[in-house]
Amino acid sequence: MNKKRWFIRHKWWCIAGAAVIVMIYAFVGTASKVAKKDFVTVDIMRGNLSQTVTATGEIQPVNTVNVGSQVSGTISDIFVDYNSTVKKGDRLLEIEPSVLKASVDEAEASLESAKSQLNLAKSNYERDKSLFDSGYIARAEMEQSQATYEQALQSVKRMQSQYDRAVTNLGYATIVSPVDGTVISRKVDKGQTVAASFQTPDLFEIAEDLTKMQIETSVSEADIGVIKQGQKVTFTVDAYSGQTFEGFVRQVRLSPTTTSNVVVYTVVIDVDNSDLRLMPGMTAFVTIIVNAAHDTWKVQNSALLLRSFDGIVETADDNVTPANHLAIKRGSRVVLVPYTKGLITATETQVISDEIQEGDKVIIGYMGQQKKSNTSRNNNRGGGMMGGPGGVPGGGPR
Repeated sequence: MNKKRWFIRHKWWCIAGAAVIVMIYAFVGTASKVAKKDFVTVDIMRGNLSQTVTATGEIQPVNTVNVGSQVSGTISDIFVDYNSTVKKGDRLLEIEPSVLKASVDEAEASLESAKSQLNLAKSNYERDKSLFDSGYIARAEMEQSQATYEQALQSVKRMQSQYDRAVTNLGYATIVSPVDGTVISRKVDKGQTVAASFQTPDLFEIAEDLTKMQIETSVSEADIGVIKQGQKVTFTVDAYSGQTFEGFVRQVRLSPTTTSNVVVYTVVIDVDNSDLRLMPGMTAFVTIIVNAAHDTWKVQNSALLLRSFDGIVETADDNVTPANHLAIKRGSRVVLVPYTKGLITATETQVISDEIQEGDKVIIGYMGQQKKSNTSRNNNRGGGMMGGPGGVPGGGPR
């Protein structure tokens, strides 16, 4: 009876105490669940980063000379072959000269005949001038002799030029090298007829210096803005698997080319080929190094896709967002570390921060996290990118 009276007298205190016990139990249970939450993390590593542009191109000598013929005829002799080393003035090929020699003989005969006509016209003019001065002939007759003499003089000049041209053409029957270099292509054979009536036929292709090569590669307009003269280039060729060669950007040509509605620009790359391993025509798989960072903190790009710290940490500061802070799991603790983005590649991003420590891991979400709605993603667009299991990447730098 006393217990019943005591309970009735203190019932509100009992009810309040029971409510407090329930609240404490709920708080401890929730804290236990948060403490036991499994975070999804990405390691922060130290290493090198490089931003690159890739392309393909063909290896070619820096200067290649196509040797042709200015006269027609049948090839009588060839003095060089593929890979022959030649000096400037060395004989390469000879065209059968009999027709050209006949043209020289004909022009010479015409020249001698014109000289004889000149001598006769000169004698007649001098005689008629003397007779005119003595009053024996009319002025018209003397002037006629003078005109005949001047015409004969011009005829000799014309025949002389024809003779000189015939002699020059005979000299063209012997094709000589215009430069020092190496014959990389021979396009004719002995006995073949060369016809140079309408255009100069190509007979040989001579590379002036095979120790200096170049790669002409095409870069799209989306990447050409970061290509500069002097940038380092690495490339590989199928002929030497596993080996990497180096070069430098020498020229970015301003003339564009449009292929399948894609605007591309030609980038010329200088290559040292002192060991002569690279051959003309090889396909080079080029990597142009646009920017590089050495011995720096870096993370996978997926580590920067987080949009919100909800469920990870509690913060009342609106300025602390995933755009400028990383949620770091450091042992059993979760800390927020300020950072800025540095060099960005296709897979990794440079993280610039003085508070990162060895062994830190970036939290990108937690197990069981639900994907946010489109409305939430749009509202959080200014805060970076969303990540975690099931997260949807947002916008960001390319």
